[in-house]
Amino acid sequence: MLSYRHSFHAGNYADVLKHIVQLLILEALQQKEKGFLYLDTHAGAGLYSLQSFEAEKTAEFVDGIGALWERQDVPEIVQYYLAQIKKVNNSGKLRFYPGSPLLAANLLRPQDRAILTEIHPSDYPLLRKNMLKSQNVQVKLENGFQQLKSALPPKERRGFILIDPPYELKEDYQLVVEAIIEGYKRFATGTYAIWYPVVLRQQVKKMIHAFEATQIRKILQIELGIRPDTAQRGMTASGMIVINPPWKLESQMKEVLPYLTKVLAPEGTGHWSVNWITPE
Repeated sequence: MLSYRHSFHAGNYADVLKHIVQLLILEALQQKEKGFLYLDTHAGAGLYSLQSFEAEKTAEFVDGIGALWERQDVPEIVQYYLAQIKKVNNSGKLRFYPGSPLLAANLLRPQDRAILTEIHPSDYPLLRKNMLKSQNVQVKLENGFQQLKSALPPKERRGFILIDPPYELKEDYQLVVEAIIEGYKRFATGTYAIWYPVVLRQQVKKMIHAFEATQIRKILQIELGIRPDTAQRGMTASGMIVINPPWKLESQMKEVLPYLTKVLAPEGTGHWSVNWITPE
């Protein structure tokens, strides 16, 4: 199935969480001079117009990046995130939203490199176009999960792997665990970040138990919800599972999540959590 298009969801509250975590990991990696590989397994188009038919149809960005855009009380971590979004909005108006590949590409140093994979036949050419000016970036029309076998370990021996599948099928929750097992065999010291939606809580619990069963250590779970769990259709929360997180990430997310919950779920229905699935 290849029906999922991120253009309908770009800039929503799940993107805010995902990209703040992504940027904090990239910032931590760049504290050392040695280069690293950034691998984005489900890269999408890279850049999205918030004035497109898709974005305006759902208007999910309004309650995500839109709710933060003009606020004057944002914490330093959120300021850093907003600064990256403003790089693609030179007019000062919120018209575009960068996906994870462009956010990463805009921060790469000469010694860093990126591999971006996308298999959707419509998004792949858009990704190539949006990455034309980016240095040290390789774009591939491939199944992203396969890259955890072919691209790891990186020659730099340092790396950040972002896994963000569409979860069109419930099997995707198990596929991410299997992909991590394959990648970790080859590159146990890399940082892995897996985004997940909360549509049915039971699916997420099953995935968490599967991660516990891998016996991989240092797995951090970060979650932001805007509504209580429900058995009805629709995403109520999303999260990031981070393996080998930077040492400051736990405290950074505990600092910023109360603010994000207040702003992105102003009705008071929001919730957040930062927990270790498996400690060190």
